[in-house]
Amino acid sequence: MSRAQLTSTVEQSSGGVVAPFLAGKNKIINGDFNIWQRGTSFSLNGGNIYTADRWFVNYDGSGATRTVSQQTFTPGSAPVAGYESAYFFRLATTVAGSGQTYANITQRIEDVRIFAGQTVTVSFWAKADSAISFYVGFGQNFGSGGSSTVYPTGTTFTLSTSWARYTTQIAIPSVAGKTIGAGSFIEIDFSYPKNATFTLDIWGVQLEAGSVATPFTTASNTLQGELALCQRYYYTPTGGIGILASYYGTTSCYGYINLPVFMRTTPTITVASQTGATVFSAGTSRAATAIASDTPTVSGVGLAITTSSATAGNVASAVVNNGAVSWSAEL
Repeated sequence: MSRAQLTSTVEQSSGGVVAPFLAGKNKIINGDFNIWQRGTSFSLNGGNIYTADRWFVNYDGSGATRTVSQQTFTPGSAPVAGYESAYFFRLATTVAGSGQTYANITQRIEDVRIFAGQTVTVSFWAKADSAISFYVGFGQNFGSGGSSTVYPTGTTFTLSTSWARYTTQIAIPSVAGKTIGAGSFIEIDFSYPKNATFTLDIWGVQLEAGSVATPFTTASNTLQGELALCQRYYYTPTGGIGILASYYGTTSCYGYINLPVFMRTTPTITVASQTGATVFSAGTSRAATAIASDTPTVSGVGLAITTSSATAGNVASAVVNNGAVSWSAEL
């Protein structure tokens, strides 16, 4: 047996010495909620809304007041002794609303083939401001043009008011005989109470092969590695970014951004504010009046920036401020 095989065997053994930080065992990205590229507080108004990286909240009904926020652990208060995580995820509903038939916190994991035909263990820490019902579900989505989605039976827990670890095993169906299309995925769904008020906290979500919940680790086991995994699906220049550009018309400037990692697929651009970009050329600063994506690829994307009149052919430099633009390749 190789050293790697031995490490994996001991890791999964309930009677052996467990190696707690084996990178790659956890298929959940950002399970410790340390990465929040989109912001740290969200007012939810229905639909699929991404919050902490790789996590989105979806629900129906109307009239609810619901927020998701990044919460900071007081030093020494994290639920695992010796693992001083910085943040946890909080969902708070202060107005219950009505007519809800589903309410989920979800992460999608690329490629429906993952764990097919295997038993997996889902584990997480959670608490609430009162005892609430909390359902852990799973789905196999076969992508565009693929077979119908399969939902194995999940597990319902009753959360307490103190941090506790909850675990469940799921038998993932085989994909034999299925048609797999583009963009397939598996997903973990945490279903929280519908038409009710509550505050729910979650941390340390893990999905791993086997029937034993091993000590928590992130998917990459490094903060930089976890950020890179998140940026495969979503990227916004944190702290701003400088771009070498040029005017190919009197008001049309073009620059190119090399993305920090290859994205899952060709991304789509969202412009939050064109006023978040400024172009400098021939000693003059010009504010952007429009920004558009130009010939995006998985590795880089052009930016077409419109400004007030300049001299065609001039070299320029563009500065795009934090949060002005973002690119998404989410499942």
